[in-house]
Amino acid sequence: MALSGMRGLSVFISDIRNCQNKEQERLRVDKELGNVRTRFKNEKGLTPYEKKKYVWKMLYIYMLGYDVDFGHMEAVSLISAPKYPEKQVGYIVTSSLLNENHDFLRLAINTVRNDIIGRNETFQCLALTMVGNIGGREFAESLAPDVQKLLISSSCRPLVRKKAALCLLRLFRKNPDVVNVDGWADRMAQLLDERDLGVLTSSMSLLVALVSNNHEAYWSCLPKCVKILERLARNQDVPQEYTYYGIPSPWLQVKTMRALQYFPTIEDPNTRKSLFEVLQRILMGTDVVKNVNKNNASHAVLFEALALVMHLDAEKEMMSQCVALLGKFIAVREPNIRYLGLENMTRMLMVTDVQDIIKRHQAQIITSLKDPDVSIRRRALDLLYGMCDVSNAKDIVEELLQYLNTADFAMREELSLKAAILAEKFAPDLSWYVDVILQLIDKAGDFVSDDIWFRVVQFVTNNEDLQPYAAAKARDYLDKPAIHETMVKVSAHLLGEFGHLLARRPGCSPKELFSILHEKLPTVSTFTIPILLSTYAKILMHTQPPDPELQNQIWAIFNKYESCIDAEIQQRAVEYFALSRKGAALMDILAEMPKFPERQSALIKRAEDTEVDTADQSAIKLRAQQQQMSNALVVTDQRPVNGTPPVGQLSLVKVPSMSSNMDNSSADQALAQPNGLLNNVDQPPSADLLGDLLGQLAIEGPPGAAVQFDDHAVSGLEGTPNAVDGAAIVPVGEQTNSVQPIGNINERFQALCLKDSGILYEDPFIQIGIKAEWQAHQGRIVLFLGNKNTSPLVCVQALVLPPSHLNMELSLVPETIPPRAQVQCPLEVVNLRPSRDVAVLDFSYKFGTNMVNAKLRLPAILNKFLQPISVLGEEFFLQWRSLSGPPLKLQEVVRGVRPMPLLEMTNLFNSLRLMVCPGLDPNPNNLVASTTFYSESTKAMLCLIRIETDPADRTQLRMTVASGDPTLTFELKEFIKEQLVSIPTATRAPAQVQPAPPPVAQPTSPVVSLNDPGALLAGLL
Repeated sequence: MALSGMRGLSVFISDIRNCQNKEQERLRVDKELGNVRTRFKNEKGLTPYEKKKYVWKMLYIYMLGYDVDFGHMEAVSLISAPKYPEKQVGYIVTSSLLNENHDFLRLAINTVRNDIIGRNETFQCLALTMVGNIGGREFAESLAPDVQKLLISSSCRPLVRKKAALCLLRLFRKNPDVVNVDGWADRMAQLLDERDLGVLTSSMSLLVALVSNNHEAYWSCLPKCVKILERLARNQDVPQEYTYYGIPSPWLQVKTMRALQYFPTIEDPNTRKSLFEVLQRILMGTDVVKNVNKNNASHAVLFEALALVMHLDAEKEMMSQCVALLGKFIAVREPNIRYLGLENMTRMLMVTDVQDIIKRHQAQIITSLKDPDVSIRRRALDLLYGMCDVSNAKDIVEELLQYLNTADFAMREELSLKAAILAEKFAPDLSWYVDVILQLIDKAGDFVSDDIWFRVVQFVTNNEDLQPYAAAKARDYLDKPAIHETMVKVSAHLLGEFGHLLARRPGCSPKELFSILHEKLPTVSTFTIPILLSTYAKILMHTQPPDPELQNQIWAIFNKYESCIDAEIQQRAVEYFALSRKGAALMDILAEMPKFPERQSALIKRAEDTEVDTADQSAIKLRAQQQQMSNALVVTDQRPVNGTPPVGQLSLVKVPSMSSNMDNSSADQALAQPNGLLNNVDQPPSADLLGDLLGQLAIEGPPGAAVQFDDHAVSGLEGTPNAVDGAAIVPVGEQTNSVQPIGNINERFQALCLKDSGILYEDPFIQIGIKAEWQAHQGRIVLFLGNKNTSPLVCVQALVLPPSHLNMELSLVPETIPPRAQVQCPLEVVNLRPSRDVAVLDFSYKFGTNMVNAKLRLPAILNKFLQPISVLGEEFFLQWRSLSGPPLKLQEVVRGVRPMPLLEMTNLFNSLRLMVCPGLDPNPNNLVASTTFYSESTKAMLCLIRIETDPADRTQLRMTVASGDPTLTFELKEFIKEQLVSIPTATRAPAQVQPAPPPVAQPTSPVVSLNDPGALLAGLL
């Protein structure tokens, strides 16, 4: 009978595993549920054993993710069974299926209580485990007194008392108002005398919860905690089974020091002395060793000891010792230890005065700003910000400004804000402050908030001696070929108010100031145009006697914007134009702005509010933030599909040194657990990174995809009929066998040139996906390496071969990818100058005895560093005229073009980040487009494009490209031509190709069939 019953359960599980698809599994589950439901209706004929068997099946179905809305009563009834097998099943299934508010639990309270107060230790453990797992209010009200009696009972074995302590802890955490712990101080003190370390560890967990709620009642436990630490530090009477890599019960040490941090101080000198001796022993006896597990355990104890030292405000000598120890940690190669060292140094700054000691490690902290791990860079930034004062402000702020050039996009806003706050708080003189803020705006304009440049204007307005200097610096920045819009705002304001003070300086006459400011007008948004209009009015006011030519130019601008759709711009234009015709009235109305009232900086106030909030937090709250639950190294995607958790889906493997980021604020919460794994919570553990790639990166195919291959070496040379793939995957050597890629690799690359996420490469063993983000001249590509098989991929290697115009840094790539798992590898990209050369990813791995190697083009191409910009007609013609002839303006007749309608060509240009500007060319067969190119050498460079097509012959066109850089003009022209011709040009390997110099001249003779009947734009060509 027993064999038959177990056989039925085994057969059902086997049937489920053999289902070919989800629909077959659902039908099999429905059939089994119907059978179980039928048997439960005839419950009188069921033996306890049969009931147990069907309840097991219910639990298995529930674990598969299906709703089980019946049979709960049968599961609860098994709790009262007299035999252990049935009772065990009842407790397990009840704990899994029912929550604390389920009505059926009330039926089991008396049975559970009888098991708790009974003499059968096995039944007691089952009952305590279930009560602790569920932890409902009714359980707490009915059973807490009995659990408390078990805990303090001297007749119970340690196994039962351990479970009683943990059960009571859960009940107290869930319902502290129900569990009566009044007068428990003496009992807790007695429990701390327990010699069994298992009971002592569980009791210490309970004590931590009790003292966190009310430490005043548990002062008698404090000296007992110190004695426990002494016992463990001296390794006295510690059984071998509680010694972990030579460290006596590290878990108990951590919990004990955590409990001590809830007491505000230690008044007894003997107790304080004993405690500091223990802490001194921990500090002196901890070092970095090769054994990772020992490191994890010893550092868990060490960092809890550091938190206790900070909490107790130890003598400066011990604080110096702590800082020296942390200084060693931030210099080691292990990223987790370096992270913890930086974090604890930052916490020490918050709670005690050790700034002078930490300054000794300033050079090493600055070095950490360049660490590959974004979490370490954030901690280094926080620490530099906290340790800054008048003595080192210049050095630190200059380092932060330098770091802005290479910092992650996610960090730049925070970095800019902190640099601005430090510059204002600790500026040795105001001219240095102005220099810093203008550099900040120049380097990171997109990330500089308005509060920062508002504050500069306030300082300059209120300090007359600073006004000529600030105006001169603003004028100098305007000479740059491309500046950020925020720089235009602050320069326009400063020159409008104080530009007249530079009258004797070359290039600073009113006409010259107006001219250089007006050049920026076409590149700014509608939010900046009102500031420029005000500046023009101020320049006009300061021009005495009036310059008729300048006056007419400014009046023409006012006339133009009098009909603007934006109400703010329209009102300013109308009013300034009217005021400027009133002569002396303009001088009175537009007189210099009065000084701002003295008030606290919004930036400083924001920083102080943050510091107050932080200072108000006790060391306990700081530690609690640190010790939240850490992500595991391998996180399984558990999102339900149609309400059902996935079965056999991929695991997501996180590389410890990887910076994820995409999420900004949670990265600040990078946590460290005693297990030593550094958790970058840039993405939450449940984030579906496969789904983020628009559903394209989910690894497809059954777990055991049938692949035929032999034992010879395999190369990445494609064997598909798609011969064009040879441009995307390069053979490593002469191989007789090959793994055939799935899909056309060249088409995948071309698709990724137009979008930022998708699949780069796939074969029967692996899938490589990409997700990228681009901003100005920098980018970030995340490679998703997915193992499609049930066996690991080993000897994984990835090497990026960048062309000379790109700086590329690939993060750590693990040597092994676990079965059915995915690895993320971020790749940072910086564009140095314009070029069409393409980076190559040299990727290889081993599957079984077969070695696979592929060389893949990476879509970090020229158009990724373009930003579309809309240019109005007048501004377009102004820029077009200024770029006259080769090599800044190149024209070419392109033949062999893929025939396409004008709308399709417009969509292609928009996909390439070239904004088509409708209405500028009167010929409906022509296109005009504009964009901005970013690189370190060119900064932001405006590019203009004109395409003239022939309706009678769509296979040819005339293309004209113009920009302020000869190399950019040539490369952009060639890039667009490659996108338009029928057969794309072969990729050039970066190591073999020298950048082509721009030609001295290009053919400009028109094609007869392309004559433009529209005189407006044709005359400008």
